Amino acid sequence: MRLKTTLLKDPKHAELVSCVGWTSPDEVYSAADDHKILRWNLLSNECSVLSTLPEDISPTDMHWFPKANTSKKGNASDVFALTSTDGKLLLVTRNGRIEKTVEAHHGAVLSTRWNHTGTDLITTGEDGLVKIWSRSGMLRSTLSQATSPIYAAAWSPDSNQVLYTTGKQLVIKPIQPNAKANIWKAHEGIILAIDWNPVNNLIISGAEDCTYKVWDSYSRLLSSSSAFDYPVTAISWSPDGELFAVGSFNTLRLCDKRGWSHALEKPNTGSVFNISWSSDGTQVAGACGNGHVIFGHLVERRLEWKNFDVIMSNSKLINIRNVHNDAKEKLDFRDRIIKMSIGFRYLVVATSSQCHVYSVNTWNTPTIFDLKEGSVTLIVQAEKYFLLVDNTSIYVYSYDGRLVCSPKIQGMRTDLLNQQTVSLSEDTLAVRDKTNEKTVHLFEVLSGKPVGDGKPFAHDTEVMEICLDKNGSATERRLAFVDRNRDLFLTQVRVFGTARKTVKLGTMIDSLAWNDESNMLAALADGKLMIWYYPNAAYVDKSLLPKTVFERNASEFGDSPQLLSFVGSHLTVRQSKGSIVTSSISSYPANLLECVGASKWDDAVRLCRFARDESLWACLAAMAAYHKQLATAEVAYAAIDEADKVQFLQHLKELPSKEVRNAEMALFCGQTLDAEGILLQSGLIFRAIMLNLTLFNWDRALELAVKHKTHLDTVIAHRRRYLQHFDKQETNKRFLQYSEGVSIDWDSINSKIDAEYQRERERPGQTAAVQ
Repeated sequence: MRLKTTLLKDPKHAELVSCVGWTSPDEVYSAADDHKILRWNLLSNECSVLSTLPEDISPTDMHWFPKANTSKKGNASDVFALTSTDGKLLLVTRNGRIEKTVEAHHGAVLSTRWNHTGTDLITTGEDGLVKIWSRSGMLRSTLSQATSPIYAAAWSPDSNQVLYTTGKQLVIKPIQPNAKANIWKAHEGIILAIDWNPVNNLIISGAEDCTYKVWDSYSRLLSSSSAFDYPVTAISWSPDGELFAVGSFNTLRLCDKRGWSHALEKPNTGSVFNISWSSDGTQVAGACGNGHVIFGHLVERRLEWKNFDVIMSNSKLINIRNVHNDAKEKLDFRDRIIKMSIGFRYLVVATSSQCHVYSVNTWNTPTIFDLKEGSVTLIVQAEKYFLLVDNTSIYVYSYDGRLVCSPKIQGMRTDLLNQQTVSLSEDTLAVRDKTNEKTVHLFEVLSGKPVGDGKPFAHDTEVMEICLDKNGSATERRLAFVDRNRDLFLTQVRVFGTARKTVKLGTMIDSLAWNDESNMLAALADGKLMIWYYPNAAYVDKSLLPKTVFERNASEFGDSPQLLSFVGSHLTVRQSKGSIVTSSISSYPANLLECVGASKWDDAVRLCRFARDESLWACLAAMAAYHKQLATAEVAYAAIDEADKVQFLQHLKELPSKEVRNAEMALFCGQTLDAEGILLQSGLIFRAIMLNLTLFNWDRALELAVKHKTHLDTVIAHRRRYLQHFDKQETNKRFLQYSEGVSIDWDSINSKIDAEYQRERERPGQTAAVQ
């Protein structure tokens, strides 16, 4: 990936250009020391003078009103803030008319930024003051006062904090009065430029020490560049937070969010003083010291999936190569390409007005449909559907272009969603709530309605990354997520009448990915590559879970690697310096999951015997127990020396009733409600009562006995014996009520119990399990 730059032969400004800003993806404004504001139309390649400022006003910074708060299709802003060297703050309309002029600072105003909702505006100046203004230009507060000039400022994603520079330090200050600021030394030279991205919540900074750095919101250093030849004078995030651009003397650099450099351009521009991205994230504009305005377009974006290599050669052309047979295809588009994604046998391309869906088998007949609003900010694919996100909504489409659903979340800013906060499977959509990061909303794909009882999943800590498994039935769907402590959890998606059971799988997780063909889960954690061959073992037999995990040292991937994909038995990892490496695991786990998915249990046993791998036996034991395959489970448990469980399974096989065996297996897997439901549905009321007595669910046992008018004396007798054992008195009002007039005769009770077991054995079609 690189920036294809464009620079006019002669500069349109007579002096230094101090700032630039995009009104729409095709229109740019620039302001310079020649007191002129120019309008650049990129469609017609025309440049015109919008207005000429008074001689005493030399612009220093420009920021357009947030585009997310405009209702027009195309997202064009109507007003921008302009600061000047004489201490003024100007609110200027799109046609160049100055709405308001405010005496903001003593000395030059060095930077200005709207917050993300457009309600407040911040300015910083040579006088060391940080001030917050209303939308109409009224002073709200003076946030801070420093002894040195403050060159740059930025708002936090929630607009409740402000990041600003002071010498070599960075400061994060909440806007609430008397709130404590977070201050840290960030560079060895004066910091000149900063930015804070609302999507990934990361901070970038550039300084006179000729370096740029990436920080998280807790002031932890994530990446630092080597020292360049000249100071970093401009730095800016792309809207989606995946890239950022760095400007210096005769230098424009494109970087990944992790800090490594995609490409370096060396235009003849002098120092680049200001960088601005278009709202669709495909173009940048830079304000240059020699009077030029430089434009750059993202090209050579590259995607890989199995044997297909996809390269966006220019803004309207994609080249595709099949590496198996070297077949090549060219895809031309009418409009500028905004986003593209390949996976699950389909290529999805979003342009500025349309969406194109190509099957990897037939490139010549795409499905094309018009986009409803604005530009697409995110594409997420699944087996049957794909998801598009724009500035207003979330849309789920089938690959034939049919709109399946468009779920609504109150207060959700869809422009802040990314790959880490949205996940899609063939039946479920998961979205992490940005306003409450502990909450994950779960939707049915076909209807767009909330899953189950309609309540979102709530964790006790902020959720940073979510990922749905891609295979299996809807009832078995699982959500893996990483919280702020970098702990990995697995939770159920569809539950009815009970709370979701959440299981902790690992700690110190850097990145994770589900396999696209089977429900294996991969993660990079604390210098190790970890593969959970069958994560669902946590819900079957938790003691088996550690035995189903494959671990190996991840030093081959270098420091801070990122897991990109897990396709088949191959993993793709990006190293900290940007290079991509691949690794593979044994194909046996995938083969085992395939056998189980096809109910080929004998083949699964033969595979495990051939492989002689304990982890495969553990997976088979868990899967057989989950599917109530007693014979296979017995063999698998015996192979891993689980003698007590083998004995239990042999006991189950002797039970005469299939329903009782299924209920006992459900209980073995911890599914108490399912076990009771199986018994009640089969009319085995006595077994359901005894199940609850065994689990000490006294109230439920009494409720069943009263409801079905049977074995009331059995329940009360067991309850009394239990209390006598612990030398306790009855305090439960319901038991006190129903105990009146009930005589306890253990001989009679035992006779009734024996009679119930005899009736079970005599039920038609009841035989012991096959040995």
